[in-house]
Amino acid sequence: MKVEKRIVGPFNRVEGDLEVHLDIVDERVESARISASLYRGFEEMLPGRVPADALFIVPRICGICSVSQSIAAVAALRELAGATPARNGQLAECLIGACENLADHLTHFYLFFMPDFARAAYAGRPWFGPVAARFRAIQGDAARDVLPARAAFMHLMGVLAGKWPHSQSLHPGGSARPLAQPDVLQVITLLRDFRRFLETHLFGDRLENVAQLASLDELERWRGQGGGDLRGFLAVAADLGLGQLGQASNRFLSYGAYATPEGRYWPAGLWDGEVQPLDIAAISEDVSHAWLEGDALPPAEGRTRPQPDKAEAYTWCKAPRYRGQVVETGALARQMVAGQPLVRAMVAAQGGSVTARVMARMLELAILVPEMEAWARQIEPGAPWCTTAELPDEGRAVGLTEAARGSLGHWLTVKQGRIARYQIVAPTTWNFSPRDAGAQPGALEQALAGLAVPGGELTAVQHIVRSFDPCMACTVH
Repeated sequence: MKVEKRIVGPFNRVEGDLEVHLDIVDERVESARISASLYRGFEEMLPGRVPADALFIVPRICGICSVSQSIAAVAALRELAGATPARNGQLAECLIGACENLADHLTHFYLFFMPDFARAAYAGRPWFGPVAARFRAIQGDAARDVLPARAAFMHLMGVLAGKWPHSQSLHPGGSARPLAQPDVLQVITLLRDFRRFLETHLFGDRLENVAQLASLDELERWRGQGGGDLRGFLAVAADLGLGQLGQASNRFLSYGAYATPEGRYWPAGLWDGEVQPLDIAAISEDVSHAWLEGDALPPAEGRTRPQPDKAEAYTWCKAPRYRGQVVETGALARQMVAGQPLVRAMVAAQGGSVTARVMARMLELAILVPEMEAWARQIEPGAPWCTTAELPDEGRAVGLTEAARGSLGHWLTVKQGRIARYQIVAPTTWNFSPRDAGAQPGALEQALAGLAVPGGELTAVQHIVRSFDPCMACTVH
């Protein structure tokens, strides 16, 4: 049996450094190893500093999901202080978190994912002409539509958080940037304009109609009823069989998203055939195949100490596990745990596929924008925006949130008024993890195993990798 070894990478249109190492036998991927090749070491920058320094340092882990890192740090400090945030501050936190996540979904679809279907390899497909005209890099007209719409939407960050990325407005007690009534009206106007773009270009339908799709039959009927870029993707997916590609463990984790004053808008939990309550104590990080010292430990006890010459290692990424098992996180996981009926139907029929991951992101756009409009209308400009939060000299805390790409957790230990330990488990760390001590491949490694690559054509590999929307800068922190 001859094994052909191929390396796919470094990937373009990906944040950070990523290589995919494939063993191919008889034109089929026998196994995959995912390598994050850039060490960054943010976790080792934090010990010895005062806890509030985390608010300024951890957002700089990433220029794409810096608000998510900020929200996780705020949540950890909030738990440490036992603080209750002001209602306006909570609403602002939800709005800027949702703004960043939805902007990521939009960018991923239009600029990272869809351009791959404008490749010359697909020139004979019936959909190729309009897809190439719309999404070809630099030359396609989609970018001319989406970039101004995204930029206008991101003005929400300026109004609500002062700037983006690396916003500093969020604190354990709420938001340090109060809004006057004209500011609230501006937020509502920006959301209305973003809604108009989505309904005109992406969906070709009202957001509420898309959000209510509940079955594969309804989705198929909807696909034949109009235009819009999502319908174009669904035609591509049906022709290429993307619903049969990229299944991993079909075990999904969500920390719960958007901590509103009434509770998390989307719940926390684990989907493993049914929803189970989230058990934070069940999380561990294995480093047996990472260039790091140590053994499998819970994040609260974790270490990040480089060992670049370690035998059997092939990445800087740790291997998070939940009760020792591989899980997938992201928009698909959030909607599986939340019980979105169309997503549940897709996974029941085809597993967690490329198509299911993309549809979950698109559904989050349709569901969240109306909710953001409701959050904005609940803001009371004259009411408090931030409460006082006194940080103790000793303690442990965990800050959990959902970034666009999935579950993000910060584990904090404070001793004598200084950070003693700060460990971060990011979404792509879950999804792009290496093998663990039991030789279990991570989620992407599982999703690639068994993939047919006729003639050595690796285009489908890229579709599967991009369906997870990797952020390697966050992966190795």
